[in-house]
Amino acid sequence: MKHSLKRLFVAAGMVAIFSVPTFAAKAKIGELAPNFTLTDITGETHQLSDFAGKTVVLEWVNPDCPFVVKHYSSGNMPALQSSSTSEGVVWLAINSGSPGTQGDYDPAEVMAWMEKTGAAPSAYLRDQDGTVGRLYGAKTTPHMYVINPDGKLVYDGAIDSIRSANQRDIPKAENYVATALAAVKSGNMPERTTTQPYGCSVKY
Repeated sequence: MKHSLKRLFVAAGMVAIFSVPTFAAKAKIGELAPNFTLTDITGETHQLSDFAGKTVVLEWVNPDCPFVVKHYSSGNMPALQSSSTSEGVVWLAINSGSPGTQGDYDPAEVMAWMEKTGAAPSAYLRDQDGTVGRLYGAKTTPHMYVINPDGKLVYDGAIDSIRSANQRDIPKAENYVATALAAVKSGNMPERTTTQPYGCSVKY
């Protein structure tokens, strides 16, 4: 009897460890991107609908995630942000980490991190209750989304084609976000609309 109970408790423990909460994202490729409202680190409120008629990139970020560090310390993400926003793209970095989790920086810490890395999003938004992250089904940092000027979601997935935290892989990878933005600029749908995102799990 004792052995049976022990096996039962072990099994229950394994379920507790490996069961991951699931949620149904409302953001779907080819459909209007769900609207949301978030406050940036300067205290300004932004709604996605404020950017109607513009191409928008959503980037889920965690400054302490090694995969995010790869793309920032190499200059890869800041360069893509700068080149995109210079052409009128709105780039929203979103941190959906709950309070006290890895990478949950306060506004002053975010500003210092942005200055250090050269980060250049249009705004850095905090989503501490995870509402917007769950709305979009954001799974990793980074997890990237591209919304076209018609307000439709046209890309959902990884930043590039090589799933690693090694900076040396960046030049060898296809940057899916850059490819998607080029397609949107030409008035087309990206050839790849979804890819498997990679990185650290979003710290809901």
